[in-house]
Amino acid sequence: MIVQPASRFCLSGAVHRHIRRGMLLCAGAPAIALGQVSSVPAVDDPGNTKAAPATSSANAAQGTAPAAIPTGSVGGMGDINLYPKRVVIDDRNRVASVGVYNKTGNTGDYDIAIADMMMTREGRLVEPASVPADDATRARLKGAGEMVRWSPHRFTLPGNESQMVRIMARVSPDLPAGEYRTHFSAIAVPPGDEGLTIDEATNGRASSSGIGVKITPRFGISIPVIIRVGDTTLTAGLTDLAVLTSADGQRQIRLTITRSGTRSAFGDITVTAPGAPKPVAVVKGVGVYTEVDQRTVTVPVDPALDARFVAHGAKLTAAYVDDDFAPGKTIARQDFTVP
Repeated sequence: MIVQPASRFCLSGAVHRHIRRGMLLCAGAPAIALGQVSSVPAVDDPGNTKAAPATSSANAAQGTAPAAIPTGSVGGMGDINLYPKRVVIDDRNRVASVGVYNKTGNTGDYDIAIADMMMTREGRLVEPASVPADDATRARLKGAGEMVRWSPHRFTLPGNESQMVRIMARVSPDLPAGEYRTHFSAIAVPPGDEGLTIDEATNGRASSSGIGVKITPRFGISIPVIIRVGDTTLTAGLTDLAVLTSADGQRQIRLTITRSGTRSAFGDITVTAPGAPKPVAVVKGVGVYTEVDQRTVTVPVDPALDARFVAHGAKLTAAYVDDDFAPGKTIARQDFTVP
């Protein structure tokens, strides 16, 4: 996903010298162990939130109870939580703060980075450089990375404690009205590996552990930082509703969110059916950014509900409820009859 790949390849016999972005030489790897390079997930929408396949949680190792997570925070890979879940800066206030919470029992080091990302019509966030320069979506991206200053850039955080990072937007007085966006990432820094430096290795000193390659994942999480200048507009809609069945038999509802105007959409999607005791399907925190005019979303149907509520002839209503500019306002609604 989302920012530069965060894992690091390590070669024993050398320490603390980057050979390219995302890679580090280090000692102590007796054998080659290559694997997929992980990256930092954004969590501003559910399509980009994934749990890590494995973490090095100190709580699990020490058998301590997980710490209480701050209200309104979001989590992703590893043991970092951020709050709030997104930052919106407008003409009234150009300063904001993001809390970084270490939910483990151990002290950790964290890097803070700002990077512009681009949304695809499938809801993925990618680096603009990975998209052809003549791509129409890339041309519509209004990045805010150069406007944002933040402090601190790196810090050490004790277990079960938080660190506030101050963000300030510098907006040119002649900047056209509209919405600009970048992404705030907090990335855990793995502990340093002991071993030989490059100079020691080249001077003939041998490594006791031999030469090898290993991967040290750097887990992190990213949230959007949105800067709004002047008056902004938004019109949203819901189209192309369909009920599907996944390969594992799970019923799903697919729909497309349309967006126009100078402001992004962000909110919750709820699908209801007459007579159903609760919503048929719910997904929270779905964003559609200004570089795209539509996004396709797939929402799992609640498996506890009677199948008749999504069977042939069933009537459904999908609603997109704002959780940003006017929280609680329904910004799009669509009725649908299952064919």
